[in-house]
Amino acid sequence: MKKSVIYHTFSQKEAKEYDVQLGAQRAEAFVSAFLRRSVPHMSQQACENQLQRKAVILEYFTRQKRKEKRKKSKGLSARERRDLQLFDIKPEQQKYSLFLPLHELWKQYIRDLCNGLKPDTQPQMIQAKLLKADLHGAIISVTKSKCPSYVGVTGILLQETKHVFKIITKEDRLKVIPKLNCVFAVEIDDFISYIYGSKFQLRSSERSAKKFKGKGTIDL
Repeated sequence: MKKSVIYHTFSQKEAKEYDVQLGAQRAEAFVSAFLRRSVPHMSQQACENQLQRKAVILEYFTRQKRKEKRKKSKGLSARERRDLQLFDIKPEQQKYSLFLPLHELWKQYIRDLCNGLKPDTQPQMIQAKLLKADLHGAIISVTKSKCPSYVGVTGILLQETKHVFKIITKEDRLKVIPKLNCVFAVEIDDFISYIYGSKFQLRSSERSAKKFKGKGTIDL
């Protein structure tokens, strides 16, 4: 038996006899009813003329997702940190010998940063590296200052803020030296670099992105 005999489209008579709604008729009836409900002011002929051989894009609305506000973890304020004395060095810890290992680590850090401090290394390159490096652990000395009592103070740098250096001297005394109006010397492996504190009033984290310009003379 041929397939065309088994599989064929129902005629109107067969659909009526077997009570089967043809797909095309049902779809056409649905579309006509939908158009009558949606555009009652237009006639059926006008709708057909408007829609014939045209692609119609139906608008749709997406639900906007509400952005949940993330609660930022609020850290301690500067006043709260001062009240808690988080950065204060206790008197029993103010000993020069305790921070000598820190100085050795700092020297190794600078050697790695400068790819080894060789005798033929350019001093300008070392100066540029030191200006952006972390100085905690360095031995610094005050060479010039408008306050004579600061001149000659030497020790290991323990803390650096925007405006001051805190250093521990060999006499186990903690000194707070302002950067303003002072010139500091940093020595490592016979290389000496000078830092003008008035141009150095930055936090250590901010210096890495700072561009320092070389100047012939700088006033205190």
